[in-house]
Amino acid sequence: MADLTDWIVWHKGYDDPESHLSQRLRTIERHLTAFLDETGTRPIRVLSVCSGDGRDLIDVLAGRADAHRVQATLLEYDERLVRRARERAESTGLTGIEVRHVDAGHLDAYAGLLPADLVLLVGIFGNISTSDIQRVVATAPAFCEPDARLIWTRHRRAPDLTPSIRQWFGEAGFAEEAFDSPEQSFSVCLERYAGDGLAMPTEPALFSFLR
Repeated sequence: MADLTDWIVWHKGYDDPESHLSQRLRTIERHLTAFLDETGTRPIRVLSVCSGDGRDLIDVLAGRADAHRVQATLLEYDERLVRRARERAESTGLTGIEVRHVDAGHLDAYAGLLPADLVLLVGIFGNISTSDIQRVVATAPAFCEPDARLIWTRHRRAPDLTPSIRQWFGEAGFAEEAFDSPEQSFSVCLERYAGDGLAMPTEPALFSFLR
């Protein structure tokens, strides 16, 4: 990890409320809030992959009286961000948040966590190879309960892979519910899993970060 991005420094982009990172965060939080509102009172199981400091999900839940019905697992490799996420959850009094220090690029990190009602693939597709993106999309049905929601993000810099990613999700059994891309700067996509589930692949490697 020493040769890759310093994700603590990267997270400082959130300090500017006008940054694309902050705008993306607000878009994700809007979709999270809408999903929780729509699901009524039923228990919800959430999986956040490469979750960073977890602020998207944790901050939304912190403002809700029904947060107790959500059981969420956050997977993060950077130990500093794991610590921050745990501290963030503890400071809000949330008890249904578990932050695991694991490499989410390996399928053994997901043991006992699937399927989920809500899956977050935020900040991943801009940092892995095209073939790894395709592998994640093809595997995503195994992450999801029928009718689950999945949120993914991707930058729009050339080569813009978002049209292909949207197509791949459609081919994998997902129905797109929203695609937000203000000024073509970033994209946040909300998908609904319309399939019946998929067995996890036997190949343990899922993806590797390139930067």
